[in-house]
Amino acid sequence: MIGRLNHVAIAVPDLTAAAAQYANTLGADVGPPQDEPDHGVTVVFITLPNTKIELLYPLGENSPIAGFLEKNPSGGIHHICYEVEDIAEAALRLTTEGARVLGDGTPKIGAHGKPVLFLHPKDFNGTLIELEEV
Repeated sequence: MIGRLNHVAIAVPDLTAAAAQYANTLGADVGPPQDEPDHGVTVVFITLPNTKIELLYPLGENSPIAGFLEKNPSGGIHHICYEVEDIAEAALRLTTEGARVLGDGTPKIGAHGKPVLFLHPKDFNGTLIELEEV
């Protein structure tokens, strides 16, 4: 059901410093910051030959990333994102198998302009999983 790894998301306490570190220290292709108000984050995508890294920074007081950074002040891996062909079919299969889709189960439009869903980390070995329709 899952396809390729789309990205690994890392919550960071300083988006500008983290983006500069990837660009200058690691020589990576770093995109511009983009606000995602529906998700409460500002993101920067780093393009690698085989996947992407998504730097996450809180946008607004109710950002889920703010809570993550309170518990992990240095930042850290927040989630991994896998591609799926049909997000509705994937959600149905997952819920039939007992996995929990976060929120009301309705896909939202993600940072790439495509439908996304998040799966409860307790159902996947402590890892928050994002599914993105390709």
